[in-house]
Amino acid sequence: MRYKLLGRSGLRVSELCLGTMTFGNDWGWGAEKAESKKIFDAFLNAGGNFIDTACNYTNGTSEKFIGEFVKGDRDHFVIATKYTLNERKSDPNFGGNHRKNMMRSVEGSLKRLGTDFIDLLYLHMWDYATPVEEVMRALDDLVRAGKVLYVGISDTPAWVVSQANTLAELRGWSRFVALQAPFSLADRALERDLIPMAEAHEMSVLAWGVLEGGELTGKYNVPSDEPKRSEDTSERIKSIASVLMDVAKEFGRTPSQVAINWVRQKTSRIIPILGARSEMHLLDNLGCLEFELTCDHIERLNQASPIDLGFPHSFLASDHVRGLIFGETFSKLEI
Repeated sequence: MRYKLLGRSGLRVSELCLGTMTFGNDWGWGAEKAESKKIFDAFLNAGGNFIDTACNYTNGTSEKFIGEFVKGDRDHFVIATKYTLNERKSDPNFGGNHRKNMMRSVEGSLKRLGTDFIDLLYLHMWDYATPVEEVMRALDDLVRAGKVLYVGISDTPAWVVSQANTLAELRGWSRFVALQAPFSLADRALERDLIPMAEAHEMSVLAWGVLEGGELTGKYNVPSDEPKRSEDTSERIKSIASVLMDVAKEFGRTPSQVAINWVRQKTSRIIPILGARSEMHLLDNLGCLEFELTCDHIERLNQASPIDLGFPHSFLASDHVRGLIFGETFSKLEI
C-alpha cells in the first residue's frame, strides 16, 4: 500500500479506502461484527489507514463498529463520515444540507465513533435547498472548532462544487479537498465534468461502486454460487464483464482486480473505495495493488465501454470548431 496527499492538503491517506456500508446487518445484507472486524483488520494489515462511513450506514451501526475498532489507536486512522440523509422521516430538519442538520448529525457521529474529531466530513448529497454560503460557513465553523479537520463533498453537480470552493477561497473558509462519486468501467459519467473539475480544484476523487455491486466480477456471466443482488443483469454489463474476464486471464488475476485497477489508473487523483461483505472478498480486491494494467489493456477496456462526452465537450473538441477558434494554429500550441 502506498499513500497519497488528500487533495490540496498535507493529509496522507492510503491509496485505497475501506468502505464500511456493509458493517452491520441492520439492512439485511451486511456483515456481522466479527466478520466486519476481520475485514477491518485485513485492510489495516495491508497498510490501509483511510476508512469511509456515514451517519446513516446500517442505521449508525457502521460508525459504532468503527469507533470500537479504532479505539486503541485512533490517531493512526483517517476516518471519513457524512451528513445530509434524513434520520427521522417525519421531521423536515433531520435531513438536508443546512446548518441545523449538519451540527446535529456531526454530534451524533462523534458519539457513535467515540471520538472528539472527524478527520474528513462529507456533505453526502446536494439538496438544492440550502444556500451554498450557509453550507461552507457552517463547515468552516466545525473546522475552526476542531470537531472536523477537513471537508469534502459527495454526489453533487460539478457547478455546485466549483461555486462552493470559489466562495470558500474568497472568504478564507475551509475548501473541499475531496469529492466522492460513483465511477466504474460501466459508469463513466464522471469523466464529463466531475473529474476535470476535481483536477482544476486539486481535489481527490473517492470512487464508489467500482464493481457495480458485483456485476463486473463475472458472476453473472458464468454459473456461480456468489450472492447476487438480482437474478440477472443487462447484456451490456455482461459484455463489459466478459472483456474484464479476458484481461484478467492474461494477468492471472481476477476480474474484480482488473476493474479496480482500471478505475485507479484513470488519474492519480482517484482513490477507489472498496466495500466487502467478507474478508475473502476484501483480500481479493487488495490484490489489485500487486500489478498494473498496460496502456493497451486500458484501451481495450475503454473500447468495451465507450463514453460519449456530449455537448459541449465533443463540440469543442471537433476539428471544425477548433479551426473556427484557432485557425490553422491549434497543432502548434502547447495546451
